[in-house]
Amino acid sequence: MSQPEPIRFTSQNVEHTVQVGTLLGGLLAAGDVICLSGNLGAGKTAFTRGIAAGWRALERVTSPTFTLVHEHRRAEDNQTLYHVDCYRLHSEEDAWGIGLDDLLHGDGVVVIEWPEHIETTLPDHRLWIAFDIAGETQRQITVTAAGERYRELLDALRAKLPDLP
Repeated sequence: MSQPEPIRFTSQNVEHTVQVGTLLGGLLAAGDVICLSGNLGAGKTAFTRGIAAGWRALERVTSPTFTLVHEHRRAEDNQTLYHVDCYRLHSEEDAWGIGLDDLLHGDGVVVIEWPEHIETTLPDHRLWIAFDIAGETQRQITVTAAGERYRELLDALRAKLPDLP
């Protein structure tokens, strides 16, 4: 099966980035792995705030830079969304040291910032979202799917994007 065409769009501001994250968050299920790649200030944490809102997390999303992994619960089914920041990780050993293997093979949703730092440890099937700064408030966002589940997520997200203002 061929790779689906990635989604490419320009987010006009932080609110727009959060809105798209919210759309994606409402589509996620246990076991999903979402990788967010981009420079500092490109919108990864804002997008994760949206994911958590759409997923209906109870806790507020903040940057996990110093704690590396934040856990967010969902009331209706006690599922967990793990928000992982790999900025300070530089090897497979670092990733395993924070328990990434358990998270990736558990039953929660895993959102990873700076996945390029530990790419060799990541599953082949995932959703990869790249953020590029395109202006003072604009961000070029590219969503790429690898694996059947993520093709389905990509298609579902593509269908929801026209709903944005």
